[in-house]
Amino acid sequence: MNEDIVNLTMGAIFWLVLTFGAAWVSARYMPDAWYRRLNKPAWNPPDAVFGVVWSLLYFLMACAAWLVWREADWGGFTGPLGLYLLQLLLNAAWPWLFFRRHRPGVALADMVVLWIAVAATMVSFWHVMPVAGVLFVPYLAWLSFAAVLNFSIWRANPQVT
Repeated sequence: MNEDIVNLTMGAIFWLVLTFGAAWVSARYMPDAWYRRLNKPAWNPPDAVFGVVWSLLYFLMACAAWLVWREADWGGFTGPLGLYLLQLLLNAAWPWLFFRRHRPGVALADMVVLWIAVAATMVSFWHVMPVAGVLFVPYLAWLSFAAVLNFSIWRANPQVT
């Protein structure tokens, strides 16, 4: 097999495993009885929607990272791919803060920093390869919705921080 094909395949596997590893960490902290007791807006999607949406978003993120890695190789870790890793960490922190620690206000602060990190990643990916930046648009849109939902839940439940 051609060495380039092997390297590209291994790179794709690496980014998929890394990205879905963050998804696995996030999935460790799921809605529980505490969450079910919270006041939520009527437009809060059913729990089943989140798994489907996040699976698609993680796949798009991994594809975008792979495309940028292909262009930037490992040297990109100091720029666009470094931002990618940062946003993955912030992404994995949110469910722990919200569902495990029961801190929607702190989770909202994480979400704001995450949104900024994702926007920066999207722009930096765009500069390397425009299609990689475009692949981040649904993620940023979903985070915008999730931030408004997080804020609404936090405000509707003053008994929690």
